[in-house]
Amino acid sequence: MRIAVVGGGPGGLYFAALAKQLDPGAVVDVWERNAADDTFGFGVVFSDETLGGIEHADPGIHEAMAAEFARWDDIDVHYRGKVITSGGHGFAALARVRLLQMLQRRCADLGIAVRYLTTAPPTEQLAAEYDLVVAADGVNSAIRTAHADAFQPSIRTHDCRYMWLGTDLVFDAFRFQVQPTPHGVMQVHGYPYDAHGSTFIVEMHERVWRAAGFDRFADRAFQPGESDHESIERIGELFADMLGGHRLIANNSRWLSFATVTTAHWSHRNIVLLGDAAHTAHFSIGSGTKLAMEDALALAACLHENPDIRSALAAYEAERRPVVASTQRAAAASLRWFEDLGRYTDQEPLQFAFNLLTRSRRVTYDNLKLRDPEFVAEVNGDTTPPMFRPFRLRGLTLKNRVIVSPMDMYSAQDGMPNDFHLVHLGSKALGGAGLVMTEMVCVSPNGRITPGCTGMYSDEQEAQWRRIVDFVHTQSTAAIGLQLGHSGRKGSTRLMWEGIDEPLPEGNWPVVGPSPLPYKPGVNQVPHELTAAELEALKHEFVTAVERGARAGFDLLELHCAHGYLLSSFLSPLANQRTDEYGGSLENRLRFPLEVFDAVRAAWPPERPITVRVSATDWAPGGVDGTESVDIARAFATHGADAIDVSTGQVTATEQPEYGRSYQTPYADRIRHEADIATIAVGAISSYDDVNSILLAGRADLCALGRTHLYDPQWTLHAAAEQDYTGPGGEWPAPFRAGARKPASGRTDGPRPRLELIREGVEGTAHARWRPGG
Repeated sequence: MRIAVVGGGPGGLYFAALAKQLDPGAVVDVWERNAADDTFGFGVVFSDETLGGIEHADPGIHEAMAAEFARWDDIDVHYRGKVITSGGHGFAALARVRLLQMLQRRCADLGIAVRYLTTAPPTEQLAAEYDLVVAADGVNSAIRTAHADAFQPSIRTHDCRYMWLGTDLVFDAFRFQVQPTPHGVMQVHGYPYDAHGSTFIVEMHERVWRAAGFDRFADRAFQPGESDHESIERIGELFADMLGGHRLIANNSRWLSFATVTTAHWSHRNIVLLGDAAHTAHFSIGSGTKLAMEDALALAACLHENPDIRSALAAYEAERRPVVASTQRAAAASLRWFEDLGRYTDQEPLQFAFNLLTRSRRVTYDNLKLRDPEFVAEVNGDTTPPMFRPFRLRGLTLKNRVIVSPMDMYSAQDGMPNDFHLVHLGSKALGGAGLVMTEMVCVSPNGRITPGCTGMYSDEQEAQWRRIVDFVHTQSTAAIGLQLGHSGRKGSTRLMWEGIDEPLPEGNWPVVGPSPLPYKPGVNQVPHELTAAELEALKHEFVTAVERGARAGFDLLELHCAHGYLLSSFLSPLANQRTDEYGGSLENRLRFPLEVFDAVRAAWPPERPITVRVSATDWAPGGVDGTESVDIARAFATHGADAIDVSTGQVTATEQPEYGRSYQTPYADRIRHEADIATIAVGAISSYDDVNSILLAGRADLCALGRTHLYDPQWTLHAAAEQDYTGPGGEWPAPFRAGARKPASGRTDGPRPRLELIREGVEGTAHARWRPGG
């Protein structure tokens, strides 16, 4: 096999060495446009997992790296004059130039030709002369650009500016320095890489960068390899106390904006992308070097394991793409956290540090308890898990922070709740949640989504709801909330399992909306555009339903202004294109939802809370976004809402959501901090660990879980048992108490004999620090 590698960075060199070892007869040629001793950056960090792979793949390289590693366990957060330390994390770093030298030596020993200071031949020539062309030519990959139609890259530039520097100040741990300045907050990511130096990355939001005047220094053309010395001098002044007389070291150091690279395809014919050429992940979660070397290992292995190039490249992408996608999701969460750092500077140091450490959602409450139980105990304040602390909304005190999210059951007839709803909601109330929410209960027959949706527009419905509420109140310590809404243009559709959002084939009813725009053009009905008189009548329907809900005894009311239903469609410019006082500006689009809110607030008992569910983004260009959702939440707060239930999407059929674990929580986080109102986080929150992490970090005040409670109606009680919590926030109903401990499943659950004369290891947190020469 003949292999051409374009790019002599760590990823390209490591792949070349591995491929040659697996196939000694292969011809492997490498082109690198820079000199052998050129390197940009300072230190690189590796996880234990990646190092394990390197050790198994090439013990010689691992041994050389391990001999020079700077190792430590602690993370120090310097914030508001305090240093908060969390241990047990485990880091290994070394100088990037030394890593390159080790890999260069390995390639030379294997007889691999590396052409330095040489531009690779045209890709088409390489593809004709070699069996495989590996594009390891970095974030600005010329090969990816030349074949953009095939690889379909997407490059998104973000809102922070950063500069990669070094310093002769040798840190003894990972250091996050949060620095208030007259221009705004700045931060440093710092870590040691050998006995003589540390990486020093300074980062700040674009607006802070401009306010500090850095744009004046950066607004000129730099020669290749030239550093921005004016900015570096200014950085040294701003961080003089931190540096303590030590110097900053430049190496092609200029202001950058991080670019997230994704590609639809990683291979084209016999050309394959590797490392930053295929994908990037923000430096705050790890290094591109780590990902590139993992790519190299997988690509070399797939070439060895598969019979031909085509199947090998398919296997490589199938193996690596999910891993990279997961890393990129975590990196995106971390990146956004640092972009929004100024949002959290009112938090107390301990909570701020916890928030920072859990920013990517990869490190969680439970994970930190394993790494550093003393740190988590200090942040938590007592032994009560955050999810089991009470929370007060107006005159209602919830026993814990868990909500059974509203979930449409499509099991009513003519809007009438029945025994199914009694069992469904009653079982969830017995399962330990602090608050159980109904599905969206519709204010009129024509306000239903489907024929199976419940209503609150008749005496009989009110009586049936009262029966359910009475059961929850007499048989559990949960509160029960009523979610009210109107389907709007998304009404008159089939049951979910018959075709979600698909129109009824017969027996349908007319739908209404702010504008005559169907949810799915050519599929759903064109809604009737509501007149001012019809809006007034609709408002009366909401008030009547609220009065019925109050008489039925519900503890809390939620107004559904999300998911593209009627009130939501008024808020979104994608559904509302009116030219009167109810359309156009956000103030006008808010007018009718706020009129409804004011009317129901006046009709609802003053001591009982009202929450509002919103779609914080439409996930579509031209729709509601995160910024506008803060203004929407602030408007409802001003009118008396007690909390905002923060969901997203379902407003337009053309949406493109960014799904992932807890993917909607950042919107709840933003609204909580910027609109200054309690929030409910919802969406792919599936573990009590996630709930505890969200609450303790201050990203939301309550967490609503839906599918989790369908899987396990006693989920909250089981979460209490698994955390050894027996307090009032997780009290089992008397008839269930015999099941408050997980049943033994076999002999392995029994006590284990001691089989060691002397126990190895000590309990407690690892707090090793980097001590050069120690």
